[in-house]
This record gives sequence, C-alpha cells and structure tokens, in this order.
Amino acid sequence: MDITSFAWIVWLVLILVFIIIEMLTLDFVFLMIAVGSVGGLISGLFGAEWWVQLLIAAALSVLLIFLIRPPLLRALKRGGDPAKSNVEALIGMPGVVVSTVSRTSGQVKLAVGETWTSRLASVTPPAPAELVPGEHVVVVAIEGATAVVTPAPIATGAGDVTERSAS
Repeated sequence: MDITSFAWIVWLVLILVFIIIEMLTLDFVFLMIAVGSVGGLISGLFGAEWWVQLLIAAALSVLLIFLIRPPLLRALKRGGDPAKSNVEALIGMPGVVVSTVSRTSGQVKLAVGETWTSRLASVTPPAPAELVPGEHVVVVAIEGATAVVTPAPIATGAGDVTERSAS
C-alpha cells in the first residue's frame, strides 16, 4: 500500500479546514480554495498523480477567486443597509445652539437630542462671528468630538430659502 492512496483523506481534511476558516472570515476566499480542493480530490479519485491533483486544485481555486468571488461579493453587498450611521448620519442634521458658538467653541443640541461641543465653520462667507443660544444650525462636518456647524437656512414663505443672519 502506497501513501498516495490515502491522498483523499488529506483532501477531505483540507476541505474541512478551508470551510471552517471561511466561516470565520466570511470573505469567500477560503470557500473558493475549498471548492478548488474538491477538484483536487475528484482528480485523485480518478487516479491522477499527486502533483496533477495539486495543479488542478490550485488552478481551479485561482479561477474561482478571480471569476466567481467578485460577483458573489457584489451580490452580498447589494443587500446592505442604505441607512447612514454614526458620523455619516450627523452630517446635514439640524440643531439648536445651546451655548454661544464661535469659530473655536460652543455647544449645540442636535435633532437626535445629543448635545455636542461645536464650532462655527470657517467656509461660510457671510457668516456671523458667533451664534447665540436659540439659533438654528446645520452640521457640515464632524472633527473628532466636535460638530462643525453653519447657520441653518430658514424658510421665508413659499419655498424661498435664505440664510439666517446675526443681528
């Protein structure tokens, strides 16, 4: 009895190991390698030499990784949650000034009820030097734990929007 006659056991163990690793990573790479290993197993069952089995498994794995994995990943990501979360959800959120907001400091209460340290954005040309408590703002960026805000546009009637100005 030759040791190569037990190659099918090695292939089964490898397939099992690759599937377990795939369950931990969920990236489809090890799944493709496991399927390639099935090709090696099948070629071994048909009497191919061990090096031919390895070549078939490697070639099949590479083909699957480059041809099958990308569409699988696209299909997986297509069903993702489109809702913004974390910092992305705060951009564009309205708020109200709680303590005077200047270019360096202040506090605003956002629409979600959270109070954030804030500062006035420097890119707003006609912006006032500071915003007083009660004024409405919009978050334009988050820098660390600071909300960068600008004065909120206010509706003046039939769909007109103008910038709020400081008095």
